[in-house]
Formats: sequence, C-alpha cells, structure tokens
Amino acid sequence: MAARKSTKAQSIPEPARSAYEAIVAMTDAFCRDHLNEEYAELCRNLTLKLARKRPSPLVSGQPTTWACGVVRTIGWVNYLDDRSQQPHMKLTAIDKAFGVGESTGQGKSMLIRKMFKIRPMDPAWSLRSRLDQNPMVWMIQIHGFVVDARFLKREIQEEALRQGLIPYIPERPQPLKEHDEGDE
Repeated sequence: MAARKSTKAQSIPEPARSAYEAIVAMTDAFCRDHLNEEYAELCRNLTLKLARKRPSPLVSGQPTTWACGVVRTIGWVNYLDDRSQQPHMKLTAIDKAFGVGESTGQGKSMLIRKMFKIRPMDPAWSLRSRLDQNPMVWMIQIHGFVVDARFLKREIQEEALRQGLIPYIPERPQPLKEHDEGDE
C-alpha cells in the first residue's frame, strides 16, 4: 500500500502536495474516529482530485476548511445525515469537529460539488457497500430510453459492464412463478 500512496503522491503537483498530505491526515483521522474506512477512501480520492486540479484550489485556504468540505461533500452524497444510515452524523457535526463555522463548511462543500459537478447519490462518490441500493448506479440509456440495468438480460448487462456503464453484474431477483403467487 505504501507504493500505491507514493505513486499517487508523485502525480500531485509540488505546490499542492503538502496541502494534500495535511488534508488527508485530517480526513483519515476524522473518518477513523467517526465514520469508517469506506468514507476515508472516498475522502482521499476527492482530495487527490482537488490536488491534481490545475491550478489546485488546495494551495489557497486553510487545510482544516478543505478537510471539512471534503468530508461534508462525501457525507452529503451518501446521505450521512439520514438517521436510517449507519454510520449516521449531522453535517453540522462535521463542521464542529473540524472547528469550522457551519456556513464555511457548507460553502466549501458547495464549492467542491460545483467544481466537479457532484450530485446526490453520485455513483463516482458513493460508498461501495451501498451501490446495490443506489438507483443512480444502475440507470443507463438504451436507444434513448433510461432503464434500470438490474432488470436487463444478462448479455446487455455484460456489454454495459464492458463499457463501464455499471460497476458489476448485479444479482437479479428471480421472477415469481405461477405456483408462487400464494406467497403474497
């Protein structure tokens, strides 16, 4: 894993490298204490994307504010503030934990979302463990119609996977048979 990190660090322009390392240290610690490794990985990936952007916005502003904005963005995409989710946390609690004002944390998150056109349930920033539950992951366009790939023939699913339109071949529920109707 150390080789992977150093390869990623080498691809970051020098001016943004120290900000990237500081922000990742903060988001990793926050995710370890309050969330989980999946959140930490997505936060590292988003910080890496910010660091590689030319010019990198990370070179201006406080690393703490950027770290808060990154965690808030990933939490927002994954509905972290929904009580039915595990882990669960209010987005304003992220601001408090980083010692950042609510409007500052929300503003930084909004800036990041606009910069990369990130939307709720964005497949690129969704927790991998919840991909099955994210309908945005499975919506593909075929002949001008948007369809749920989970309900397509296996051959079409395989082609969608080959083209990178879906992350994997989903397990399909078996259709009800006539003699199963009594189970309703």
